[in-house]
Amino acid sequence: MKKYVCDVCGWEYDEAAGDAELGIAPGTKFEDLPDDFVCPLCGVGKDEFSEA
Repeated sequence: MKKYVCDVCGWEYDEAAGDAELGIAPGTKFEDLPDDFVCPLCGVGKDEFSEA
């Protein structure tokens, strides 16, 4: 499992943990998030994230 960080604001998505507040189950890979997923803090798309 990997972690991804928003290049704009630094919000981190941890694949192992998922994100209960966003309804993302633990173990959900970043690549499996919907194409229209946006950072919950600043609103940028998946293309603005980098592997941590």
